[in-house]
Amino acid sequence: MLSLKPICTFIFTCFFLPLFAQAQESRNILFENVRIFDGKSNSLSGPVNVWIEGNKIKSISASPIPSGDGVTKILGNGKTLMPGLIDVHVHMAFGALSMREMMSPMLSEGVIMEKVGGGAERMLMRGFTSVRDAGGPIFPLKTAVDTDQVKGPRIWPSGATISQTAGHGDFRTPEEKSRRFFGEPSRAERFNATFIADGRDEVLTAVRENLRFGASQIKLMAGGGTSSAYDPVDVTQYTFDEMRAAVEAAEDWGTYVMVHAYTPRAVQRAIKAGVKCVEHGQMLDEKTLRLMKRKGVWLSTQNLVESTPDMDPQRIEKRKPVIEGQAKLWPMAKKMKLKIAWGTDFLFEPELNEQQNSYILRLQQWFSNAEILKMVTHDNGELLQLSGLRSPYPGKLGVVEAGALADLILVDGDPLADLSLIANPADKFVVIMKDGKVYKNLLE
Repeated sequence: MLSLKPICTFIFTCFFLPLFAQAQESRNILFENVRIFDGKSNSLSGPVNVWIEGNKIKSISASPIPSGDGVTKILGNGKTLMPGLIDVHVHMAFGALSMREMMSPMLSEGVIMEKVGGGAERMLMRGFTSVRDAGGPIFPLKTAVDTDQVKGPRIWPSGATISQTAGHGDFRTPEEKSRRFFGEPSRAERFNATFIADGRDEVLTAVRENLRFGASQIKLMAGGGTSSAYDPVDVTQYTFDEMRAAVEAAEDWGTYVMVHAYTPRAVQRAIKAGVKCVEHGQMLDEKTLRLMKRKGVWLSTQNLVESTPDMDPQRIEKRKPVIEGQAKLWPMAKKMKLKIAWGTDFLFEPELNEQQNSYILRLQQWFSNAEILKMVTHDNGELLQLSGLRSPYPGKLGVVEAGALADLILVDGDPLADLSLIANPADKFVVIMKDGKVYKNLLE
């Protein structure tokens, strides 16, 4: 399969680089008179000063921190310094394009990169300093972000989704035939959106191909979905042997497999195969959640938007059990004290991206403000660390403490008392820092 990585990186460098301003380059920064939400506590600290050296938090002190020439001072005046937000289920490409754009004959690498580049910058400006991409053509964007050609969050890439024929990642149009029988890869495969892989050998190759390009974890489709054309929600996808092959290949590289699945049968098979993280799971029962608890498996789920009249009637029907189940899943998972992570999972509706922050508030019916903020910072950061040595960004995230990476937001107010501040990043996030660099500063 022809790789689009060098092509798209060239497009970014030559055509889109001039569109994006660079971050402030001072690497010694002092926050003075701030109160800290450290990612774990139920209350803010007293007034402190925070010294940033390079890309890490060097020290935190209630006493004045001496500083010399060349130091950028940010006067907090009692505002709240907290970790950058983390969304562990995004699709940077699929979320930036509508279905009409995806299916357009005019779709090209340039169009995709222009859309996703702008979306990445807006995501960072909403305070999301780290994301886990849950499948799609991501590597060119990640390269552009990491080399400061484009503003955007840190990205933990999965690469192309891996799906069986007629699985949730089988994006073929009706006229596209099987690659195995007719020799032509589908359009989605050519765009590095998915691998359609059947049998142990093909699954191994697909996993290893993603790892070759730098995947930090592997995304496997283990059950039916609501946005796909061929598979009912209730079906179980991939045999145990196929799924175990993916796990073995990932573990050989020191990382893990995450699975798309809703039903008890699909999730139980995935856990037996050694999967470490379940995406979605809104139709799970107590028995399966208890199994996840015993095995230490993460539940990475969402509070999805209700169906709307604009959705395809078939999709509305397929979503019914998922929407009904999510109101039961969250409180059950909390009661059992599962490892819970949060993400948005916006697909093919670019306008939803602007609601990314407000979706955090949807958790208030089950969790306290402190529990929610911990989930979208510290807990999500813990999930990212499952990638081990395949993590593209060594260091501690999701906390404000000495030695942690300097991904920070200065909030005008106390988000523990008023979580709605998080949903107004344009006005209330007065400073946004990633990797020790200031990307936004309304206090200048």
